Amino acid sequence: MTLFPLRTVSLPTGVPALGLLPGLALTALAVAVSQWVGRALPGVSAAVVAVVLGVALGSLTRLPAVLGAGLRFASRRLLRLAIVVLGLQVALPEVLALGWRPLALIAVSTGCAFVLTRWIGPRIGVSPRRSLLIATGVSVCGAAAIAAMHEVADSDDDDVAGAVGVVVLYGSAALVVLPVLARLAGLSPYQLGLWAGASVHEVAQVAAVGAAAGAGVLACAVVVKLARVALLAPMVAFTSLTLRRSGGRRPPLVPLFVLGFLAAVAVRSLGVVPDTVVEIVPQVTSLSLAAALFALGTGVDLRALARGGRSLALGGLATAVIGAISLIGVLAIG
Repeated sequence: MTLFPLRTVSLPTGVPALGLLPGLALTALAVAVSQWVGRALPGVSAAVVAVVLGVALGSLTRLPAVLGAGLRFASRRLLRLAIVVLGLQVALPEVLALGWRPLALIAVSTGCAFVLTRWIGPRIGVSPRRSLLIATGVSVCGAAAIAAMHEVADSDDDDVAGAVGVVVLYGSAALVVLPVLARLAGLSPYQLGLWAGASVHEVAQVAAVGAAAGAGVLACAVVVKLARVALLAPMVAFTSLTLRRSGGRRPPLVPLFVLGFLAAVAVRSLGVVPDTVVEIVPQVTSLSLAAALFALGTGVDLRALARGGRSLALGGLATAVIGAISLIGVLAIG
């Protein structure tokens, strides 16, 4: 689905930025609300709240055409900015310090969840496009990964909202279920942090699990999660290459925003980013991603989204796969 497909917005000649202001103003208001809700509800990311607001607003009212240009800008340009800035959170020396066994666990659990989810989806009635987005969100990093894959896949806004809804539901359930299962399995704090980072969907949800268990668990869980985030670029690039070879859509071989993400990872890993910048990167990522997902949400058909029972089933299976494989790995590592 394309935002406002039947409407056009004429920008003032010579002053195109003015045409963006109404849509961007609405987006800024939605982001402010989503940030407040995210702070009030630990474990709930502002990006998730923003897409819910966008879906609700787009479904309950017919948005004026004057908002279209700004919303399109937010859903495309700000989305790519969010993915690039996300790379500044990944420092490869910290990731490599985990050791080869945790890194092997992350690679295996992420890869298996991605491949199996894409294979299972069409076989239970979920479209290949939505299966791809759910596979990416569950295996890598939730809403951010879904948004990045949306840029190269032949998916629409309904697919994005459906996939985000699935990873939010099961990722939120993990906040309660994971610590309980960890106690039953007799996991140490280190093992809990490793399991949370390797299996929980959203960065904010991983941080919530870790924070509840202690500072040591939090540090381990977040670094493991960022190792999964580092897999976003090769996964998107591989999918783009696969789509080109299939003879269908021909997205760029390596999208520019993926190159930007890799460049940001390299800059952060070289240690040349000032600490003050590193500290505000998560907030910048959260703001830009929330803006992009709100704009995408406004173009969603809620009636189509409500018929998403199979998507929920696929999300549950994918969550079970990555949770089970990563738990086996955690127990093997000891």
